[in-house]
Amino acid sequence: MLFIIFAIHRKFNHMVQSIIRKAFLAISALVAVSATAQNPVQYLWGDQGNGTYINPVLNADYSDPDVIRVGKKYYMVASDFHFLGMQILESDDLVNWTVLTQLYSRFDLPGWDDNRHYSGGSWAPSIRYHGGRFWVYFCTPDEGLFMTSAKKPEGPWEPLCHVKDVPKWEDPCPVWDDKGNAYLGRSAHGAGPIILHRMSADGKQLLDDGDTIYTGPVAEGTKFLRKDGWYYLIIPEGGVGQGWQTVLRSKDLYGPYERKVVLEQGPTNINGPHQGALVDTPEGEWWFYHFQETNPMGRVVHLQPVRWEDGWPLMGVDLDGNGVGNPVTSWTVPKVKKSKGPHLPQTSDNFESSTLNPQWQFCHNPHNEYWSLTENPGRLTIKAQRSTSLMMAHNIITQKIMGWKSLISVTVDVSQLADARAGLTSMGQSFYAIGVTERDGKLCLYQDGGYRTTYIDDFEVGSTICLALEYDAQTNKFRFMAGADRSSLKPVGTEFSQRSGFWKGTRVGLFCYNTHADGGMAMFDDFEYPIQNR
Repeated sequence: MLFIIFAIHRKFNHMVQSIIRKAFLAISALVAVSATAQNPVQYLWGDQGNGTYINPVLNADYSDPDVIRVGKKYYMVASDFHFLGMQILESDDLVNWTVLTQLYSRFDLPGWDDNRHYSGGSWAPSIRYHGGRFWVYFCTPDEGLFMTSAKKPEGPWEPLCHVKDVPKWEDPCPVWDDKGNAYLGRSAHGAGPIILHRMSADGKQLLDDGDTIYTGPVAEGTKFLRKDGWYYLIIPEGGVGQGWQTVLRSKDLYGPYERKVVLEQGPTNINGPHQGALVDTPEGEWWFYHFQETNPMGRVVHLQPVRWEDGWPLMGVDLDGNGVGNPVTSWTVPKVKKSKGPHLPQTSDNFESSTLNPQWQFCHNPHNEYWSLTENPGRLTIKAQRSTSLMMAHNIITQKIMGWKSLISVTVDVSQLADARAGLTSMGQSFYAIGVTERDGKLCLYQDGGYRTTYIDDFEVGSTICLALEYDAQTNKFRFMAGADRSSLKPVGTEFSQRSGFWKGTRVGLFCYNTHADGGMAMFDDFEYPIQNR
């Protein structure tokens, strides 16, 4: 009898997997049909407006994403490293996201005013909701463990609390037991082990040195979930570009834990599908976010369907039949009762606001007395400070490259530039720029990159100029453009490629600095960043 039951159960599982595989193929076919000659299938991503989405759902460098649901809304945080401050995004359907606000604006610690922490800053944050408050924890590789909290996701967020001054911690996550006692899990630099600490009720103090609860191959990205009497520890293993997703479970927070690999690359081209968030909907569906390491975009965000079987969350679709899920390239959108429909995080900006819109992030600490949105209303003013190079320049204002291709442009008033440098930069492993500076007594266009400056003497620069960056991330081709206005933009300088650098994907930024002394300024206006994803 037991053999018959087992056989029936096994056959049923094969039937379910067969149905899921057929659904995957049908959805993929629908996506392929929706492509056009203007936007072929390899350039599609996100919500397609036809009941399906294509991964990545966030085609930008939101690395190490963590997501929670509170009521009918979803909230995401991600690693921002040396870019300030950490963004929180909001969604009502799991696919379409808006940048809501930022959680902090500076680190009052050595080196942050001087651009000395590339690759530092916020690593792999976690966000949780408990006791009527939002809680965010993260570690920096040099300074230790930080947290902040707020009653509302839009803030105000408490000033950063430096919970523990210690180097080489990473990937913290709070968890509360069924009695309301607080704990914090984290890993160590070099990826593991997973260590659990008791924590004070206000979340601002660790109460012990911690106990190791799991050791595994490159075990990091600590995320806890309580469900049906189990503590689930949802972690990536195996490394950034080639790892897999593991789920551990135990009835006791301190273990011992059972282990199951639930998502791996398999026969797909989605490498390292791991490190993210398991989240449910009010309608009872479950979904998993993870990143994929790509160049030059960075670590983009994918969304996988999840089904529960025997108390384990099974992710994606088991395409090769080995019992472990593989990431889907496309799927039907989550069944939510209310959605604003297809939209993307903010990009373009006319600088009409008196505060900087949340899609922008400073590279290292801002020097607030040298930039303004109110000194020349309707324009972003950056006053030049002395710097030996663009990489070390203060007040570089950046945002993530998003989407496979675009033409980004901005108008720059250089009438008060003097002998400073100002323009548009592409930041990754290398720092490329198109800008204006003074040469032989007159303003001149130049391109920086490849450790050299090339002056473009045949381009006449007036008091205002339109600068642009055109890119195709699929072919990794970038080039700058310039014109008196947008209608006269033409390619200038030399084409280049980019790579992720300092743990971050490629960015676009606005800058103004001076290699001689403080002095000169530029005013930026009409930043246009159109994105087509379907």
